[in-house]
Amino acid sequence: MMETPLALRDPIRLEIFRHLLSALAGEMGATLRRAAYSPNIKERRDYSCALFDQAGRPVAMGDHMPVHLGAMPMSVRAALDELGPLGPGDVAALNDPFRGGTHLPDITLVAPVHVEGEPGALAYVAARAHHADVGGMAPGSMPLATEIFQEGLRIPPVLLVRGGERVRDVWRLILSNVRTPGEREGDLDAQLAALEAGRRRLLELVGRRGIAEVAGAMAGLLEYADRLVRAGIRLIPGGVYEAADALEDDGFGDEPLPIRVRLTVRQDEVEADFSGSAPQARGGVNAVEAITASATRYALRIVIERLLGQALPAGGGDMSALRVVAPAGTVVAARLPASVAAGNVETSQRITDVLLMALAQAVPEAAAAQSQGTMNNLTVGGVDPRSGEPFAYYETMGGGMGGGADGPGLSGVHVHMSNSLNTPIEALEHAYPVRVERYALLRGTGGQGRHAGGEGLRRDVRLLVDTDVSVLSERRRAGPAGLAGGGSGAPGRNVLIRDGAESDLPSKGTFPLRAGDILSLRSPGGGGWGPTA
Repeated sequence: MMETPLALRDPIRLEIFRHLLSALAGEMGATLRRAAYSPNIKERRDYSCALFDQAGRPVAMGDHMPVHLGAMPMSVRAALDELGPLGPGDVAALNDPFRGGTHLPDITLVAPVHVEGEPGALAYVAARAHHADVGGMAPGSMPLATEIFQEGLRIPPVLLVRGGERVRDVWRLILSNVRTPGEREGDLDAQLAALEAGRRRLLELVGRRGIAEVAGAMAGLLEYADRLVRAGIRLIPGGVYEAADALEDDGFGDEPLPIRVRLTVRQDEVEADFSGSAPQARGGVNAVEAITASATRYALRIVIERLLGQALPAGGGDMSALRVVAPAGTVVAARLPASVAAGNVETSQRITDVLLMALAQAVPEAAAAQSQGTMNNLTVGGVDPRSGEPFAYYETMGGGMGGGADGPGLSGVHVHMSNSLNTPIEALEHAYPVRVERYALLRGTGGQGRHAGGEGLRRDVRLLVDTDVSVLSERRRAGPAGLAGGGSGAPGRNVLIRDGAESDLPSKGTFPLRAGDILSLRSPGGGGWGPTA
């Protein structure tokens, strides 16, 4: 739009704008959290907010979900490509994983920020949130499915709001295809509030500093982030680094699904080539290209920040120094009509593990043992006898973080591509017909080592009504690997407790359970780092 003012090359002024714009994204997230209806967003904080420039490049992001944030630029670009420039008061909505989405429950809203009297948008604000149900074959929209059409309502880029007025037919279409329309409408309203908070804050900044300075700051931050990325890559020894790991299964068969990466570092550029990874699977572990790009950006970013000793600007730049090769039709770049619900939550973690294994060969000082490597997804749905209305409950659960050269891993936390919280017991029992009977760290599950891995968690949930349950999890056969001589963490378990007797459940599945049954999720511990002696 305009040249970067020379004054903004002053690092102090640029740092001020960095914090101002990061605070804007953080305030968007706080607004969304406070206004949301569902515990999944309000309590577990399964959402992400960001600011983009007029070309859809990420300028600032909240400290939210890495798997959301890394893929969100592709959703913003898809909205702009398919709908054209958004006018004042317009809001686009989409969740299509094949248009930059992650999986169907993650609905993204995008709105322009227009300055009065100026042509075109100065910037775009976006808010992505995981909705506890978007239809499909099972409550919670995270079933063990064989195609995306079974997983829920797929929304291409559409206008949810046009010129400040709601597009009622679009709202009716969405809300008529979900089990919990009141909760969904409330959460969408919260996302709209987040967009408005971001829009107002940016316009206030324009009012104080002027459009030229704000536009220049956004351009300057993007340029600065990309310079830092290239500087960090130059600290990684040049060469080729290969690693492989595998998903345990796709829920329909017992065969592992390998994920392979070949990292090539040349001066200030990196290529991540996933050729040789498994073909796309029948079950929902397939990741779309946006997920693989997101995980790759994340893994490279955390190593670069470790090497530089400082954080990148919150947007991270457009990572022009990174090239991702993800062959279409594989488990890391699935084609329609692949089911993808677990690709976002499980395969993203395994892609991250593989990338960090490869990077550990190049920069061992920046490496850590494997963390739990799963999000332990649980969805429960049925009819709440207190209201007579359907309910859908979704959550993920923390586990062990891997130990590293600088200390032991944390216990009972979400790791890597997940940055959410464990849902409080009080929130669960208030909102849904369930009772939490046990919630504790699983002592002894962290891998041994000079720096031990973190401990996993156990959560026992008694179902008070007949329900349909879906579980999507990994690391149930073998635990996360240790590093530098450290021991592996313990694998997780999914257990049904019925009439006092325990029986193991599969790592992935959709099944009915009875009132009185207890579903016990036990998450993996993290790997240990270094020998104990």
